[in-house]
Amino acid sequence: MPTTDGTPLKVLVLVKYTPDPQFPRSLGPADEDYRLDRSESVLSELDEYALEAGLRLAEAHGDGKDLQVTALSMGPSAASAAVKKALQIGASAGVLVSDDALPGSDAQATSVVLAAAVRRLAPDVVITGMASTDAETGVIPSMLAARLGWAQLTLADQLELDASGARLRGRRSTATHVDDLEVDLPAVVSVTDQYTQPRYPNFKAIMAARKKPLDTLSLQDLGLDAAGVGRSGSATTVVEAGTVPTRQGGRTIVDDGEAGLALVDFLDQRGLLPSAATRMPSAATRTIEPEQGA
Repeated sequence: MPTTDGTPLKVLVLVKYTPDPQFPRSLGPADEDYRLDRSESVLSELDEYALEAGLRLAEAHGDGKDLQVTALSMGPSAASAAVKKALQIGASAGVLVSDDALPGSDAQATSVVLAAAVRRLAPDVVITGMASTDAETGVIPSMLAARLGWAQLTLADQLELDASGARLRGRRSTATHVDDLEVDLPAVVSVTDQYTQPRYPNFKAIMAARKKPLDTLSLQDLGLDAAGVGRSGSATTVVEAGTVPTRQGGRTIVDDGEAGLALVDFLDQRGLLPSAATRMPSAATRTIEPEQGA
């Protein structure tokens, strides 16, 4: 079903170009804010769930012909690879926001840029993954909703539009309960990795993606000042960063008849055994006081 004004639902899915988890991650120099090396990067895995959610909504509430699903990313020119992958999966168009002033942007500065892009593209709903697979902050959906003044529905594992096409229903599942939520459109939504398994592009879809539009926008196109993004427009500063120390191998206790004693010594050396004052007395040393009047 189309939206209330008779037009197909316009969906905007945010996708990110993140380091490939199959390769070791490395950090850049201090004067570049220790930014992650993105030479080996891919479409963030969690964003594939967002793309699947967007495609399903558009398929169920479109005009039956052309999907209105746009993939939006922000990053260097190489980030177009993530947008192209989204086009292969099923998005109908792609947009990359790229500018020399963007490197060093934290979540706050990033949300400024994305909000400007959303206003320009004017979708009915924006869908994101639950977090990116690099920074993993998970705050962009809420920041974006706040800047746009839109409703937000976060961490959903189910989504559907109501019969009117003007309200979005979502389910959020936690360890203790399930929330059924509704928001008016336009809205910002994030979905978890518990959403339906994302689809994979076939050869026909990969070839068709070559003909789909992919536009690049600059800060000037969005009417933004370079001073409000990048390092100068960010509220956070990376003071220090480093690699995780290599884990040391544990001690192996071989049962040669005295493994029990070795285990006790091992625990005692690390202060993991109760002190003598707190130990229960053994049966041999326990004193039983006679009851009064006995």
